[in-house]
Order: sequence, then structure tokens, then C-alpha cells
Amino acid sequence: MANGNGNHVQPVPEKPESSAQDAEKAKEKAKKRQSFLTRTLWTFIMIGGFITLLLMGHAYMIVLVFVCQTLVYREVTALFSLKPKSADEQASGRDPWSKTLNWYFFAVANYYLYGESIIHYFKHVVFSDAQLTGFAMSHRFISFSLYTLGFMGFVMSLKRGYLKQQFGLFCWVHMTLMLIVVSSHFIVNNILEGMIWFWVPASLVICNDVFAYIWGITLGRTPLFKLSPKKTVEGFVGAFFSTIVFGLLWGSLFMRYQYMICPVHDLGVSAWDGVTCTPNPVFLWREWAMPKPMSVFLSTLFGKAIETIPYTKYHFHLFFLSCFASLVAPFGGFFASGFKRAFDIKDFGHSIPGHGGMTDRMDCQFLMGVFTYVYYSSLIRETHVTVGSILQLIVSGLTVNEQLELMADLKRYIEGQGISVKL
Repeated sequence: MANGNGNHVQPVPEKPESSAQDAEKAKEKAKKRQSFLTRTLWTFIMIGGFITLLLMGHAYMIVLVFVCQTLVYREVTALFSLKPKSADEQASGRDPWSKTLNWYFFAVANYYLYGESIIHYFKHVVFSDAQLTGFAMSHRFISFSLYTLGFMGFVMSLKRGYLKQQFGLFCWVHMTLMLIVVSSHFIVNNILEGMIWFWVPASLVICNDVFAYIWGITLGRTPLFKLSPKKTVEGFVGAFFSTIVFGLLWGSLFMRYQYMICPVHDLGVSAWDGVTCTPNPVFLWREWAMPKPMSVFLSTLFGKAIETIPYTKYHFHLFFLSCFASLVAPFGGFFASGFKRAFDIKDFGHSIPGHGGMTDRMDCQFLMGVFTYVYYSSLIRETHVTVGSILQLIVSGLTVNEQLELMADLKRYIEGQGISVKL
């Protein structure tokens, strides 16, 4: 190629580094796109599976909680394991009782906690069967005996050269049981008290996380927490108000269905079985008479007479649950972030494609589940005399002769009401 002076100008060759950088950027962009698509796909799969199990019944939701806690327990306890010190031990894969003890204590803890839930919520079944009654009466003693065997096994497995690691493992396992397995026990109790006490709080945590992300990428400028650099003050505040609005609307929708608000009496029921019960008073609608100036203003604004506003006590409880899900539950995520930094890992595992481990998805749910149970049992749950509680008292407190005497007296009383009784 010639310029105006007749001189030839050599074309400038492209730099190989520039071409390599462009290829690397394109590759990185494609990787992010694929990661986004995978994450989105599995998000919809999880939501669809979650709703399906919700409709199938309480038993399926309990199984889901158990599976989730098992995956979380496996991911967390895998972070601490005994390291073989000699070449012979490394070759043989010897690991003195570490994984065995992990899962033994896990099994014992679940036996105790699930047994307690069964005995408490299904007294009418347990104490009407002689074999199940024996299980209920000896459940705590059996649980303690099993734990004691595990403790003795741990002491017998102590080995010189591993002592610090083994005692560290023992403490690690018990901390994990307390934070994960015990928390899951309260979540299961929430399900048994009524599906709404599990479904709505879990939805609030998910909603808060989504809105924190949306407000963060839209308005986020100020870092909120050093351990979670992607979290912003703007996202945190925006998610707070969004979660309150979402909670009031979401809870109002599901409180209309008795399947959601009724405590469980039969684990075999589903959303299509027509569950009925006497609703807890917090779900009963009331009317709030507005002050006259407010009534006049709203009536003028909407063009019709408005003198009262319908509400339920559940709406006030929704407000406090939403506040906790927005202001406190996220600290479960911050705790998990610090945990991962301590072990220099990005995710706890790879249980869910595109989302990391199950722990990465459940870090806030455990805290929310425990709060919901404590809040419900302290401020909302009504305590009534039930057939199960009376049956438990009779079986555990009366002799066989006294039970027969009670049956005869009860038979006479019922027949005195004009009702025929055949025993």
C-alpha cells in the first residue's frame, strides 16, 4: 500500500495478546451466561418441587426438611476431618471413627427429636396402642442410652497423635447438631402446627433475599458488611419495606385455606382432602372503626362510604415475622459468609447446580424457623385439653384397675346422656 509520497506503508500486525484477551473475555462472558441459565433453571425446579411437596401433604414436607438438614450436616461436618499423619495410614485411608461418629450422633439426635415430635403431636395415636405406648414411655431413656454408647465409643477411639483433632471433631459435631438438627426439629414442629407457619416464614426469607438483590443492583452504593461485599445498605433497606408489603399480601392469601392453617392430625392428608378445623382466633376477621376524619377522607377519595377496615390479628404477626426476616435472618447469611472465609471456600458444596451447596440456600432459614416456633408457641398457640393429652395422663398415671374403673364410669355417664355405648 502506498501513501501520497509514493512510499509503501506496511500494515500494523494485530497483537496476539489483544486477540487472546478478547477470546478470554468472550469465554468468560459465555461462562457467566451459562451459569445464569443453570441457576435460573434450578431456581424454577426448586420452586416447582417445593410447591408440589407442599400440596402433597405434611409428611412430604417433613421428608424435605430431613433431606435438607442431612445435606447441610454433611457439608458442614466435611469441613473438619481427621488427617492421617503417616504414609501407611494415608495409604490405608484410616480415619479413626470420624465419619462413623458424625453419622451416629446425627442418627441419635434425630431419633430423639423426631420421637419427641411424634409423641407430642400424635398422643391420640401413640397412647391408644400398647406397643407405641411402650415406645413413648421409654423414648427418652433409650435416646440417652444411645448417646451414652456414642460417648463411650468416642472415648475408646481416642488415639495418641490425633487427640486434638478428635476432641475438635467432637465439639464440631455437637455444635453442628445444635445449629442444624435442633433447628430443623423446630421447623418440623412448625409444619405440624399448621403449614402456614412453615410456608410463609420460609417465603419471607426468600423474598427478602430476592429484593435485597434487586434493590442492591439498582440503587446499591454503600457496602453493608465487610464479610459480604455484595450486600449494600440500599438493598438491605429496600428489601425491608418490600418484604413487609409482600408478607402482608402473601400471608393474607394463604390464611384463607384451612389446609394451610389447620394443625396436623393425620399425616396422610393432602391439599385435595378437604381439611377442616376450628381456626385459631388470630385468623378470624375483625372490623376496625376508623376515626371520622379518616373515614371522610377515604370515602371522598374512593367515591363510596368507608367506615371500617377489615383485619386479623395474624396481620400484626405477619408484620413482626417480616421484620425478623428482613432485619435478623440475613445475619444467618452473614454468619455463613464468615464461615466460608474462615475455610477459604466459595460454596459449602455442589448439591444444587448453579447455587452451590444446600447450606448456601438454608443459612437464613434455620434462624427464621427457630424464631417462628418460639414466637408462635409463646404468643399465638392456644393450649386446650385434647383427647391425646387425657389419654397420655390416663395411660401413664393410672393402674389397669383404675383405667377399667374410669371406663365404667365414663360409660355410665355417656349412657346417662341417652347415647348407647358398646364396649
